[in-house]
Amino acid sequence: MKKSITKNYIYNLTYQILILILPLITTPYISRVLGAENIGIYSYTISIVTYFILFGSLGIAMYGQREIAYLQDDKQRYSKTFWEIFILRFITMFISMEVFYFAFAKGGQYSIYYKILLLEMIANCLDISWFFQGLEEFKKVVIRNTIVKIVSIICIFIFVKNSNDLIIYFLIYVLSTLSGNITLWTYLSKFLTRIKIKELNILKHLKPTIALFIPQIAIQIYTVLDKVMIGAIITDKSEVGFYEQSQKVIKMLLAVVTSLGTVMVPRMANTFVNGDTKKIQEYMKRAFNFVFLLAFPMMFGILAIANNFVPIFFGQGYEKVAMLMSVISPILLMIGLSNVIGTQYLLPTKRQKEFTISVAIGALVNFVINMLLIKKYGALGASIGTVIAEISVTMIQFIFIRKNFNLLEILKLSIKYLIVSVIMFIVCIIIGNIIKNNLYAIIAQVVIGIGVYGVILLILKDEFIYAILRKIKIIK
Repeated sequence: MKKSITKNYIYNLTYQILILILPLITTPYISRVLGAENIGIYSYTISIVTYFILFGSLGIAMYGQREIAYLQDDKQRYSKTFWEIFILRFITMFISMEVFYFAFAKGGQYSIYYKILLLEMIANCLDISWFFQGLEEFKKVVIRNTIVKIVSIICIFIFVKNSNDLIIYFLIYVLSTLSGNITLWTYLSKFLTRIKIKELNILKHLKPTIALFIPQIAIQIYTVLDKVMIGAIITDKSEVGFYEQSQKVIKMLLAVVTSLGTVMVPRMANTFVNGDTKKIQEYMKRAFNFVFLLAFPMMFGILAIANNFVPIFFGQGYEKVAMLMSVISPILLMIGLSNVIGTQYLLPTKRQKEFTISVAIGALVNFVINMLLIKKYGALGASIGTVIAEISVTMIQFIFIRKNFNLLEILKLSIKYLIVSVIMFIVCIIIGNIIKNNLYAIIAQVVIGIGVYGVILLILKDEFIYAILRKIKIIK
C-alpha cells in the first residue's frame, strides 16, 4: 500500500520547520559564546570530515533509497538489497576512517577535534535512514530526528558556557548524531525478512554506487570546498565563520524549499518503474510550483530584512554576514529548481549521467571563481562563486529536460510569484524605513510581508494555494 505523499510531506515539512526554528534559538547563543574564530574552526574541521564521510559512503545513501523504492512491494528482495548495501557501505566507510585517522586525527593542529569527529564517521556507518525513506516510512525518520535535535539543543544550553567549551560543542554534535542513528535500528526487524548470508551479492552494487558517487563529489566541491578554501587561503578564520553563519541562515530556509524533494524521490522512482509517465509529469509540475511559491518570497524577504536581522541574531562583530546573506539568497531559487530536476527527476529515472554532467560543471565553475575571488574578497568571493555555480547547474539541467517538459509552461508558473514577491519586498522595505528599532522592524516585516504575499495570492485565486487549503480542509 502506497504511503500518502501529503502525510509524508507534512512529516518532513514539520521536521524542516523544526530545524528552521531551533537554530533561531541556538545560533545567537553559540555565536556569542564561542565567537567567530571558534565557529570558523568548527566549520573548517567539519568540512574536512565531510569529505571523508562522502568518500566512505560513496553514493550509497542516494542509491540505497532509490533501490529500496524500486523494490518496496517485494519484502524478500528489498531485505536482501538492504543487507548488501549496508555491508558495502560499512566496508567502504571503515577504509575511509582509517585514512582519516592517519591523515588528520593522529596528530597536528585540531587533532583533538578530528578524533571526536571519528564518532561522526561511525554514526554515518550506522545510518539506515535511506532504507526507511525508500519505503516512504518518513514518520519514523522524522520522529528520530526531532528527538535528537531537541535533546542536543538542551545539551548545548546546559554544557556550552564559554569559548573554552568548543570540545563540548563538538561532542554534543557527534553523540547526538550517533545516538539518533542507533535508534533507527530498533524499528528494523519489523520491515525485514530473514536472508541467508550466502545469498548476498555485495559487489554488484559497487559500480552503480560509484556512478552516483561522482556527482556527489561535485556537489560537495561547491557546498563544502568553499569553507575549506577560505580557511586555507585566508589566515583569519573569522572569514570562515562569517561564511558559515550566512550559509546557515540560507540553508535553514532552503531545507523548507527542498522538503518536498525528500518525499518525492522514492515516489518518483516507484512511478518510473511502473511506467506511469503521465503521473511523473503531474508530480513535476506540482514540485516546480511549490519551489516558486516558497523560494521567491524567501529570497526577497532576506534582501529586505538582512541588515536589521544580523545584529540581533548574531550579535556584534558579524555585520559582514548581512551582505553575504543577500548575495547568497538567489540559491534558494536555483537549488530549489535543481532539486526538482536533478534529485526528483533525473536520478530516480536513471539519468544520473546528465545529473553528473550538470553538477560537475557547477563544481568546476565554483572552483575557478573561488580561486579568482577568495584571496581578494574572502567570504564574499566564495558567496559569488556559489551563486554562479548554482545558476550554471540549474540552466544545464533545464537544457537536459527540454524535450521531456514544456519549459515555457514551467517558467510561466513563476511569473505570478515573482511579481507578488516584489510587491512584498517593497512593502517590507517601507516598513524597515519607518520602524527604526531592529527587532520591531523585523517582526513587522515578517508578519506583514507574509500577510501581503498570502492575501494577494488568495485574491488572484492561485490554484496551488487553494489546492493546499482544500487538502488540509480549510476550504471546500
